[in-house]
Amino acid sequence: MKYARWISSPSPEGAADRLMDAGYPYLVSSVLASRGICTPEDAAAFLAREHSLSDSPFLMKDMDKAVDRINRAIAGGEKIAVFGDYDVDGITATVLVMDYLRRRGARCCKYIPRRIEDGYGLGREPMRMLVEQEKIDLLVTVDCGITALEEAEYARELGIDLIITDHHECKETLPRAVAVVNPHRPDCSYPFKGLAGVGVALKLVLALGGDDREEALFARYCTLAAIGTVADVMPMSGENRTIVYRGLRSIRNSDMVGLRALLKETGLWDKEITSTQIGFVLAPRINAAGRMGEADLAADLLLTDDAARAEELARELCQLNRERQAVEQEIFAQAVEQIDTLPEGERSALVLSSEAWHQGVVGIVASRLSEKYSCPSFMIHMGADGIGKCSCRSYGGFNLFTALESCADLLEGFGGHELAAGFTIRRENIPAFRKRINRCVREYCNGRRPVSSLEVDVVIDRPERVNLEEVEELGRLEPYGSGNNRPVFCLTGAKIESMQAVGQNKHLKLRLSKGKYFFDAIYFSATRAACGLNPGDRVDAAFHLQINEFRGSSSVQLQMVDLRPSLYPSAREWECMRLCGGFVEGGDVRPQEAARLLPGREQFVRVWQSLTRLCAQGEADVPELPALRQIAGAAGGAEPFLRANFCVAVFAERDLIRVERANGQLHIALEKGRKVSLEDSSYIRRLRAVLGMEEKGER
Repeated sequence: MKYARWISSPSPEGAADRLMDAGYPYLVSSVLASRGICTPEDAAAFLAREHSLSDSPFLMKDMDKAVDRINRAIAGGEKIAVFGDYDVDGITATVLVMDYLRRRGARCCKYIPRRIEDGYGLGREPMRMLVEQEKIDLLVTVDCGITALEEAEYARELGIDLIITDHHECKETLPRAVAVVNPHRPDCSYPFKGLAGVGVALKLVLALGGDDREEALFARYCTLAAIGTVADVMPMSGENRTIVYRGLRSIRNSDMVGLRALLKETGLWDKEITSTQIGFVLAPRINAAGRMGEADLAADLLLTDDAARAEELARELCQLNRERQAVEQEIFAQAVEQIDTLPEGERSALVLSSEAWHQGVVGIVASRLSEKYSCPSFMIHMGADGIGKCSCRSYGGFNLFTALESCADLLEGFGGHELAAGFTIRRENIPAFRKRINRCVREYCNGRRPVSSLEVDVVIDRPERVNLEEVEELGRLEPYGSGNNRPVFCLTGAKIESMQAVGQNKHLKLRLSKGKYFFDAIYFSATRAACGLNPGDRVDAAFHLQINEFRGSSSVQLQMVDLRPSLYPSAREWECMRLCGGFVEGGDVRPQEAARLLPGREQFVRVWQSLTRLCAQGEADVPELPALRQIAGAAGGAEPFLRANFCVAVFAERDLIRVERANGQLHIALEKGRKVSLEDSSYIRRLRAVLGMEEKGER
């Protein structure tokens, strides 16, 4: 089980049915209702996707100043440098502005920092190099620069003008520049604050082009903007929804030969492209270039007009991604070893460091650790000079940027936003930072550690409606992203019909049944041993729905998100629990029911042995039904589930164990050292009385 808790909020009663009555499909209606979209009017508004951006870019503070200065530079033949960031957002933003400037005939060049040598953001040394070697007159940042106060002053010393475009959180003081374009500026009235860095860059280019060219420019650059927006996990609402929708529709028709080459190299050329393919196929490969110190490789691929060169660069990019994956696996394993040595008080926030880690990959590992351990993670690459560079990722809504502000006295510098951030720190300050950030997380969580939770949109109550047509209709909910996540569905009380390792034993192929309906499923990065489940087991399955294309045939496939022993009783289990519970509470039973309830001595022994294994540490907190099934499996014999329930009740009555039930969970504690006679149990005496066995002392 990957997640400790599955959360499924019930939809308003009848909401999904009303949407279906209005003509919306079952699955779409169920998802919309679960997200509070309950009327046909609201559904129509949500599903409507704009084809153009409605807000003028000039509503953004300083946009007029930026446009005026860039146009003067183009007209005057000045040299313009575009300074980006090395992630997907920054690379696509750099390419977008560079492509536009080239098409305007501008003298221009790009600079994307090398993650290890240059570090994050606008740097003094790259600026000096651009002035001395490239002879630039104007520097335009994309997706960075909003906290570069000292660097802005250095630009003045160098005699160049600076325009900053960014989307990250602002500090109290803004850099002194010709223009600072960022919707997060406190004095910026731009209505949509959720643009990615590439979204702000797109707005800059639309402003430069003017109203007459806005549609043509949007059509050309929406795909780049869509890739950067999805990769940077921006909210999938407002203008972002329009950007990504247009970008997805246009991606295969793009005349950017580098993008076409990348689609072919990744096997996506002849497939429908969704936000999921961007997030899990395209973006990681572009991101790998920046993480491995080769961001220019990805930018050059997207900028080239040479088809042969594009194919070569696309192959290099995919190979670089494979290398990144190998490095990531090694660092992740080392990080887990470090975590195992941390005291409990330092596990609310994971602060880890090493001189051996690749600085470009630690951010991905931090994300994986946050998911695995359900807490914010801080991965610090230590330099030989005693300065560490950290990539950190949030968990459970914890605001990283605010937390880093409260630790500013321990840091050399920091930046980012609430979900992902970075900072530099001296080696000697790491212990104090670890202590303080753990305290911040505990205060945020009211002293409790966060619990890994899965948001389930829809518990499927009509498995017969899960068919090709219905799954295809889910495409109306696209594009997916932050605030409009890909829907998670759930089948409760399903049965595992078969399990098969595939993909060099790295993945699981399953077949599940629910009543008379059968479903094929794929569970990536999962093994049968890790799941702890077997064919025949009763499970709850959480999954995305997709269509599998194989040898010209299409079928519904469940893409597993999590799989657990079912927390929902079968009709047989429910009857057993009702019978046992009713008797324990004083209810009468018939002789045949008493015979079913009363265990043999060996069953008592096996149930006790199972409980001691379950409570190896003296006590255990476990999901009730899976635990009872496990105990019943150990009990064996006749009526194992019913009698396992009864044995637990007898042990509790005789004070051999303490049992507490709450929200489907069991807390079981062994009362060690007690010796009692089960024959004195009032439950056993009552059963024997019903069976007429009291005097005989049988069984």
